[in-house]
Amino acid sequence: MSEKAFQFKEFSIEQDRCAMKIGTDGVLLGAWASMEHQPNSILDIGTGTGLIALMLAQRSPALLIDALEIDEDAYEQAVDNFEQSNWGDRLFCYHAAFDEFVEEMQDEEKYELIISNPPFYSEDYTSENASRNKARFAEALPFSELVEGVSKLLHPQGEFNTIIPHKEETDFITLAREFGLFPKKITRVRGNETSAIKRSLLSFNFKKEQPEKNELIIEISRHNYTDAYKKLVKDFYLKL
Repeated sequence: MSEKAFQFKEFSIEQDRCAMKIGTDGVLLGAWASMEHQPNSILDIGTGTGLIALMLAQRSPALLIDALEIDEDAYEQAVDNFEQSNWGDRLFCYHAAFDEFVEEMQDEEKYELIISNPPFYSEDYTSENASRNKARFAEALPFSELVEGVSKLLHPQGEFNTIIPHKEETDFITLAREFGLFPKKITRVRGNETSAIKRSLLSFNFKKEQPEKNELIIEISRHNYTDAYKKLVKDFYLKL
């Protein structure tokens, strides 16, 4: 393991070849994702380092955990991270664009849980690093393409979980509805009690129901974390 590897309680992540490093969003989503319906098949779209797929392998006995990554360096890194983990036999990474993957897989068995920490910094300037652009910018995977693809690959009783900027929440929910997906749970995330809501964690399924809504505050003060946040991520972070 290299010095730059990120060590979690039950696995480690090498990230030197990945444009997008491990961040709070990915850890939040991997820890928050619903396992109540006990999915046996999982798809992680845009896996990057493989973080979320590995978190779900730790949390779930699912026999099939597929991951998808378009960037070649990130794909190879995810494969390595999967092989180094205790769950290498259940984790598989595809190197493909999402639209190609959907085309290939839409007539196969459907996934019971689909999860994605999608690229969404579309309003920011474009950086000079092409891989980072691909990982960070919505042009690489527009929300409309993501949601349409999910609707084709998701099991009728399955769930789709994602994390997006809070300001995109209403539009994303409207978009999902066009493809028959409805919010089941919405968790809005604040950095601290006085900061604005920054992220929305969203869970969708094909049932029309009144979504459960709540808020998560990460910190009381700098590096002083709330009990709710610690409870959510305690199985993963070494220092919590």
